[in-house]
Amino acid sequence: MPQVRVIIAEGNEQLGILPTDEALRRAQDMGLDLVEVQPNQRPPVCKIMDYGQFKYEQKKRSRENKKKQHTIELKEVKFRPKTDKHDFEVKVNRLRRFLEAGNKGKVTIMFRGREIVHPEIGRDILERVAETVSDLAAMESPPRMEGRQMFMIVGPHKKGGPKAQQAPKADGPKVEQRPSGPEISRTPQRPKAPAADKAEAGS
Repeated sequence: MPQVRVIIAEGNEQLGILPTDEALRRAQDMGLDLVEVQPNQRPPVCKIMDYGQFKYEQKKRSRENKKKQHTIELKEVKFRPKTDKHDFEVKVNRLRRFLEAGNKGKVTIMFRGREIVHPEIGRDILERVAETVSDLAAMESPPRMEGRQMFMIVGPHKKGGPKAQQAPKADGPKVEQRPSGPEISRTPQRPKAPAADKAEAGS
């Protein structure tokens, strides 16, 4: 490439279009590197910078972005139609931990033998689970059968959703607001005499 557009990274100073040899010489004089950053431009855009520092900053930003990213997982919790109260509470608490971590939950009812002829029992359990975790999550997929299993999917409430939008109740006495509009005069008016009295006064 005979010419390049040169920018000094520190201060973003524009040097304009220079012959490539001169751009390299300027970078060497400053003890820095000439790095091509936009090769598809005509002429290509290069920056005079510390390339080692540039790569270090890139890796650092990449690590920080990965930390901020959260991969949502689908965690499964299994129940039986005959799950007792203690096991129900243990499994629901496990589901709550999944949801609090930002994951989704797959709640499955496993039927065995003739239990399959009473799917309403499994549906009742799923509805109880959904109600128990309703402060953390909403049902994303309603209960449905798949083979000898019935399952539903629940996911954490989205930020700004119905739960997040509920405003806290303010303490203190309730203050009534007057309706807006023109001010009404409160000067007492003298009552008007009945029509019969007016007639007598005129005779």
